[in-house]
Amino acid sequence: MNLSRFQYNMFSKKILKARTGIEAIVACRNNPDIDLVLMDIKMPDMDGYEATMQIRQFNKDVIIIAQTAYALTTDREKAIEAGCNDYISKPFGQTLFAELMKKYFKK
Repeated sequence: MNLSRFQYNMFSKKILKARTGIEAIVACRNNPDIDLVLMDIKMPDMDGYEATMQIRQFNKDVIIIAQTAYALTTDREKAIEAGCNDYISKPFGQTLFAELMKKYFKK
C-alpha cells in the first residue's frame, strides 16, 4: 500500500492493526464501534474471506473493504459474496483511498 500511517490518520482517529484473520475478528468483536476494516485477503491462520464472513455474523454495519495484491478476476466477486462492501487492488494510492472514504463516509 502506498499510504503511510500519517495519511491513514487523515481519515481516522484510531487505527487498529491485525496480522491474522483471527486477530481481525477479535479486534472487531472488541471494538463494536469500528467504522472501517481494510481486509487483506491473504493472511495467516484464516483468509480474509472467512474472517469477513465471521465478522458479519456479529457486525452487519462495519464497512469492509477487501484488499489484495493477488488480483484475479474472481477476487472481487468472492469478496462481495463473503460480505465485503468493496474491493481494492494493492498497491493503491491516496486518491483512490480518499474516493472510497468519500463513498462510504459522506461528511
